[in-house]
Amino acid sequence: MTDTSPSTPRTDRVDFRATSDPALQAGEVKLLDYRELYELWERQQWATQDLDFAQDRIDWHERIPPEERFQRMYGLSSFFVGEQRVAAELGPLMRAVPDEAMRLFLCTQIADEARHVAFFDRFYREVGVLDAGDLDDRLRAAHEHLNPEFHELFDEQLKARADRLAREPEDLECAVEFVTIYHMVVEGMLALTGQHFIIDYNEQQGTLPAFVEGFTNVARDEHRHVAFGARFLRDMARRDPRYGEAIQRTLIEVGPAADGVLKPKWMDEADDQETLFGVSVDETRAFAMQALQRRLKVIGLAAAA
Repeated sequence: MTDTSPSTPRTDRVDFRATSDPALQAGEVKLLDYRELYELWERQQWATQDLDFAQDRIDWHERIPPEERFQRMYGLSSFFVGEQRVAAELGPLMRAVPDEAMRLFLCTQIADEARHVAFFDRFYREVGVLDAGDLDDRLRAAHEHLNPEFHELFDEQLKARADRLAREPEDLECAVEFVTIYHMVVEGMLALTGQHFIIDYNEQQGTLPAFVEGFTNVARDEHRHVAFGARFLRDMARRDPRYGEAIQRTLIEVGPAADGVLKPKWMDEADDQETLFGVSVDETRAFAMQALQRRLKVIGLAAAA
């Protein structure tokens, strides 16, 4: 039986542990293979239509002060726009990976990312987060809350790899770079770190219950995706040392932009102690780096923190 009790810490739940994400495992980690990850996806389905945002609308407009709503918009909009960006860029990787089991899993990830966009669209629309006409309008409005580093990471670094894979699907080194950015940095460092603190903060404040329920499901999906990325990068690094070098090179290249995404543009540029969702930029950065180091250790490229 899957333990999903509210009294059980989220990352200790059986369904979260089942993803085999190295950041959630203690001791020796057994990464699931691609078929096992596909089968886990079949068992971990959820529907955005099952969520009732009525209380969330009350909380957003009556319990959360306007200044705090504005501050929250950076974290929420990063996810809304980010989910749309990664959904649009994942297709070329599916064509490029070297075997069908990998491809089968990536089909499920595209479906997940589309569901995540639909989740945020429902939340923004039904709660009244933004006054916008349709999904495209809401995405454009949400993008106004993001900083230049977000654009650099998603619309330049990640997109450049996707475009190259679309032209040259046989370029496995580019596929390794893409998975490093997408699964290790965007999902593993940024998304899962943000999810952890946003969910915790709303649970502590007793706000946005349907959002918390849906975002918890999004987080579980992301842990499964990151487990795929860890497995893929470990397999590729073992296949040829140049792929391990590509992982390390890519992490160094995108590191400054990724670090910048962690800090909203309304914060004082020199103040890393300013807080969002109850934690400082320094605390957020430390959490993200610890998770990355644990995953890199399993891939075979770094020691654990």
